[in-house]
Amino acid sequence: MLETSARLLELLSLLQTPRVWAGSDLAERLGVDARTIRRDIDKLRTLGYSVHAVAGTAGYRLGVGTKLPPLLLSDDEAVAVVLGLRTAAGGTVTGIEESSLRALAKLEQLLPARVRHRVSALQAATVAVPAGAAVVDPAILTAIAAAIRDHEQLRFDYRTHTGAEIRRVTEPHRLVHTGRHWYLVGWDVDKNDWRTFRVDRLHPRVPNGPRFSPREASDVELSQMISHGVSTAPYRYQARITLEVSAAVAADRIPPTVGVIEAIDDTQCLLHTGSNSLDEIAVYTALFGFEFHVHEPPELIEHLRALADRISASIGRSTGE
Repeated sequence: MLETSARLLELLSLLQTPRVWAGSDLAERLGVDARTIRRDIDKLRTLGYSVHAVAGTAGYRLGVGTKLPPLLLSDDEAVAVVLGLRTAAGGTVTGIEESSLRALAKLEQLLPARVRHRVSALQAATVAVPAGAAVVDPAILTAIAAAIRDHEQLRFDYRTHTGAEIRRVTEPHRLVHTGRHWYLVGWDVDKNDWRTFRVDRLHPRVPNGPRFSPREASDVELSQMISHGVSTAPYRYQARITLEVSAAVAADRIPPTVGVIEAIDDTQCLLHTGSNSLDEIAVYTALFGFEFHVHEPPELIEHLRALADRISASIGRSTGE
């Protein structure tokens, strides 16, 4: 059985997980009886931690209290947090680098030697390649997140991929980070449809618009909207290409920022992608290593024919035919 002080820390660690803990479950995890759990809960409350008894469940959960609970992490959790902070230090949110480094310095001072060794090994074996992505202002991310939380229309000035300045009113739905850019997915009030916007091109106008009732959208629908908005919609040429592989195989090779993959059957799928350059689509598609058939646009079909003729002719010349 744990000593009282160690048991209280372990109890607090369990209560930090976002769930309702039955008193019997806590007693079993800590190797004590239900009466001891009730006494320990009372001690935590005396120390300023808000532990709520959930009616009808004979359970407990940690609420917002007057004190900040100590951060109790397992070895794996500590490694994950350190690596996350180091990644954020080179991230795409303006100003977060310094805050991440300060938090990282505090955390690394507390790491046991065994955890510090694991982190050092991972760091030494990892090479970070700069993404060259545009950074965003954290204040803008916060403003968008607040509008999403409060269900308030978001009014903003927006610079399109062509450089044009426009004004938009949306019902903001989700913020999405693809690893390279931040995007806002929302219902465009003027266009009466879902739209995706790059956050680094967005400047909110105050105050926000009126409140709205959130629209239903599944995670799959959101994923498809984001992929289409990022990979296809903004471009001059929008291609539809059948790939002679399953959707699962194609998705392993083609990231969602390149195109939307739609399953046809177990051996075929449809790729929706776009670019301002026919050469880019032609070369990129050929390099997937899959057999494929282009349906549209007609310009891409003609471009591929001409490209194939040039390649065939160059092979003939090189072999002396």
